[in-house]
Amino acid sequence: MIAKLEAYRIFNAVSRNKSFSKAAKELYMTQPAVSQAISKLEKELETMLFNRTPKGVTLTNEGEILHEYVNSALGILDAGEEKIAEFKNLQIGQLRIGVGDTISRHFLLPYLETFHIRYPGIKLKVLNGTTSEILAFIKAGEADLGICNLPVEDAHLQVIPCKEIHDIFVCGQKYRNLTKKQISLEMLMKMPLIFLEKKANSRNYVEGYLKEQGYAISPEFELGSHDLVLEFAKINLGIASVTKEFSLDYIERGILYEIELQQKIPKRSIGIVHLKTVPLSQATRKFIAIVDPGIIH
Repeated sequence: MIAKLEAYRIFNAVSRNKSFSKAAKELYMTQPAVSQAISKLEKELETMLFNRTPKGVTLTNEGEILHEYVNSALGILDAGEEKIAEFKNLQIGQLRIGVGDTISRHFLLPYLETFHIRYPGIKLKVLNGTTSEILAFIKAGEADLGICNLPVEDAHLQVIPCKEIHDIFVCGQKYRNLTKKQISLEMLMKMPLIFLEKKANSRNYVEGYLKEQGYAISPEFELGSHDLVLEFAKINLGIASVTKEFSLDYIERGILYEIELQQKIPKRSIGIVHLKTVPLSQATRKFIAIVDPGIIH
């Protein structure tokens, strides 16, 4: 098929130039090589494509018909090659990112802005979900990568930690007396607790740590978003388990107060996740490099 494609390119050049010699010059070939290629094509198709005259060549009726199709086909192939070049140069394409609301707002947005400025031709599609939903998006081929709460344990996924975060407990004005000194986990467990719902990876991490220390939680409130957890704590409905880095606005403005535990919860990370077995697209690689230049080039 490749050999015949080359024959059609030669045929198209001869048709356009109405001359074997001019076509040979355009294609950087010898005239006998061009003549031989056309003769071979005519033999394979069992029809004459050109009328040979001392002044040059003209297409036969059959040649005219074939030329319409060949010219169109080669034009489509050229357009395809141009599109591939545009993809390689990140002039067109799509990047699909799975991410949760909180990480999107407090971590991802500046990187999305930078990527869009550098590669405005790449369409960005953001798929919202919990960590488990994001992993499902990636495995189903619906997202190129995900940015989510770690840890993630899955042999099929490549996990790249990119930002350390800390799980803390905060309170509103009503419980501010708890911030005067470090409190024990035992005392914490006696307080009305506000947590994210069970499907949240950050909730599972904190709950797992407390369980290791011998405490089983029974929250007063289980909520669907980090912002709601902060707002419930703000109106003094209990002590909230939150991510410090995503709660700084409330803490720095004195709306909420951090409670210092005698046993601090071990730090963890948020990170980039993608399939190990699927090669990263150029757009995906460039985005990862923007998030952390030391990760990938």
